[in-house]
Amino acid sequence: MVIKADIVGATGYAGQELVELLLNHANVRINNLYSTTDEPRKLSAMFPRFTGRTGLTVQKIDRRKIASGEAAVVFLALPHTCSMDLVPALLKAGKRVVDLGADYRLRNVPVYEKAYGVSHKDRANLRQAVYGLPEIYRNKIRKSVLVANPGCYPTACLLGLAPLVSLQEFESVIIDAKSGTSGAGKKAVQEMLFTEVDEDFKAYKVNSHQHMPEIEQELSKLAGRKTPVTFVPHLLPLKRGILETIYVNAPVSPAKVRELYQRFYKNEPFVRVREDGIFPSIKDVAGTNFCDIGLKADGESVIIISAIDNLLKGASGQAVQNMNIMFGFPETMGLL
Repeated sequence: MVIKADIVGATGYAGQELVELLLNHANVRINNLYSTTDEPRKLSAMFPRFTGRTGLTVQKIDRRKIASGEAAVVFLALPHTCSMDLVPALLKAGKRVVDLGADYRLRNVPVYEKAYGVSHKDRANLRQAVYGLPEIYRNKIRKSVLVANPGCYPTACLLGLAPLVSLQEFESVIIDAKSGTSGAGKKAVQEMLFTEVDEDFKAYKVNSHQHMPEIEQELSKLAGRKTPVTFVPHLLPLKRGILETIYVNAPVSPAKVRELYQRFYKNEPFVRVREDGIFPSIKDVAGTNFCDIGLKADGESVIIISAIDNLLKGASGQAVQNMNIMFGFPETMGLL
């Protein structure tokens, strides 16, 4: 079976990665590309690396045209707060939607509105949105018509914490997270200029990042109780990649921790648990859909090191992984 796919937001960093992945997917044909462009432009004219690979034109976003088109699945790679303007019409038209933004991740509307500073326009569809972390919600994703693709920071820490949190033997959780600049998207802001980022390293949005409610929501589900975290993100002078060092007070033996993680991820194609004493780096996962996890335990606390590519496992790669599950394709198709 070959399906058609539309990409809305095709000129952003995540959108370009989606084009790369779907051009090499045996069961998908890209139908149309959309962005906020005023005039249609050849994708290859905007990004010459696509020359000779596709003749697709990037069109201006048109909700009616997307809804009435032939695509079976629509990827929304738009800035946060934009997807809820499109999703109702797409679902009504029978499309399946994978939203890479944050509009359908948070179940609590007031929490979403506080985090993103806007009113939620599509509360009705929040009920049927499935949080798109395959390693936890695969069965729900399989039946879903609307997948809320997780944020990049939450993906790294949730995969790092999921096996341990399920024990319910932990106390505090501290997440020290570092990301490359592409995690902020393509918007032109002074702090993301090369001269501001190069040869520097800094914390930002200390314990107030918009991904915190998403992390706490999902950890609380896994733990079966309210699970607050301390979350400090940092900006690395790199284009892509996330590395998180997570500290948990948990009275679990090193052997039990090791066995727990190996069992939890035994059959997961995109999570690699490192051997004792070996810890991941960003270079290990850059350009891949893998999450690599390293562990250090002493019987009283556990340190987890989790690394992903923010544009792949943290965005577009995971979106394709979710699409594969939704349509019954091999989960690794187009991603290895």
